[in-house]
Amino acid sequence: MSIRPYWFGYRKLALFERAAVRMGACVGICLSIVFFAWIMLANRVPSLEPFAMERNVAAEAVLGFLALLPVVRFLRRPGQLLVSGLIGWAILSFTYWVMGLHFVGLAERWSTFEIFTKGGIGYLIASTSAWVGTCVWRVKALQTPRVRPNLPPSHVAHSNHHTS
Repeated sequence: MSIRPYWFGYRKLALFERAAVRMGACVGICLSIVFFAWIMLANRVPSLEPFAMERNVAAEAVLGFLALLPVVRFLRRPGQLLVSGLIGWAILSFTYWVMGLHFVGLAERWSTFEIFTKGGIGYLIASTSAWVGTCVWRVKALQTPRVRPNLPPSHVAHSNHHTS
């Protein structure tokens, strides 16, 4: 009989046993790191100012790629897609709020609620589309006949070859 040790706070980590929560936390942390680096480069490295457009496009492309990871991972499980995306985007929104306390221009451009709403609506649309696609896929699978294909006559075994 094995005895599992009880560590203080172990049950609190049980939430991270779910793939959607883990993926959302990882994506949110990665989104926050990229966003933090983007803001720091834009405000603290004046030598990159001639390349502002390229810097912004590159940062937005990386953020977009990271934001698509939950969509790709949970395309066939819309509920988990929504949970994962909202967790990740909530972490990014929290980072936006914290950075907005120091960089006042962020809060003037968009509020934290607007940032969360934009991402939340995006993930809601993605999960709804995935749900509709899953429903169509299941209905199509039910309607497909399960008939064996007709074999050409050369493959059909004849009983008259083995007469005795």
